[in-house]
Amino acid sequence: MTAKFTENDTALTPETYAELRAIAARYPEARSGLLPMLHLVQSVEGRVTPEGIAACAEVLDISAAEVSGVATFYTMYKRKPVGDYLVGVCTNTLCAVMGGDLIFDRLKEHLDVGNDETTEQTAEYPNAVTLEHIECNAACDYAPVMMVNWEFMDNQTPDSAVRAVDDLRAGKDVHSTRGPGLCTGSRPSACSPASPTTSPTRARPPGRRRSSVSRSRGRRAGRPRPGPSCPRPTRRVTRSDRRTDPGPHRQLGPGTALGRWLPTSSRVATPR
Repeated sequence: MTAKFTENDTALTPETYAELRAIAARYPEARSGLLPMLHLVQSVEGRVTPEGIAACAEVLDISAAEVSGVATFYTMYKRKPVGDYLVGVCTNTLCAVMGGDLIFDRLKEHLDVGNDETTEQTAEYPNAVTLEHIECNAACDYAPVMMVNWEFMDNQTPDSAVRAVDDLRAGKDVHSTRGPGLCTGSRPSACSPASPTTSPTRARPPGRRRSSVSRSRGRRAGRPRPGPSCPRPTRRVTRSDRRTDPGPHRQLGPGTALGRWLPTSSRVATPR
């Protein structure tokens, strides 16, 4: 039998241990809180440690193997220490085609590290950087994308990626293309919002426009709205309109797949 975990066996503080119990108590099934509990352990210790796994297993009354299986399944949980900055380059299909593979290869060569490896700290570069390739981050319209501590760096090139990483290693202020400052626990002052114009990345190339969505009606910008050329139907199509008679007088009636999207003036009246 595995020895039970106690607060004195780990570097986790009593406050963190209390937070683990509080997270588990939020769920009807306590083990449903395992993912946020692992995030808590990682935020406190910088990675998911064996002690943290044992703590989660004790709180949830499950085996350490079950907790470890979850921690090793998700790539966002780190089992070994990472640098001050975690730099991830998307190498999924679209980003790779747009230059993600070139960026990743350039950074590996420039930093002299491989995937999931960390740079050395020097007098010139006091901050360590961990480099990894990542899967799609749902930002394909800004490809190729690089993430720094899970903040977006959009529309990257090999040169802009190298400049950003060197600035991070040197301790200079670098901002995400979407505004926030990139910070670590040792530099919380860099986390203040800022304009994306301070980012070292390049601007969006001419002709590449991101399709915006109307917040009010959920339609893509530029899609025709009902008007003189596309009037609204006079009434809502009901189930009773969906006749089964295939006669020609019903082919464009309001009950057909095509007819109910035609302007009202173009429809053929359906006899009752």
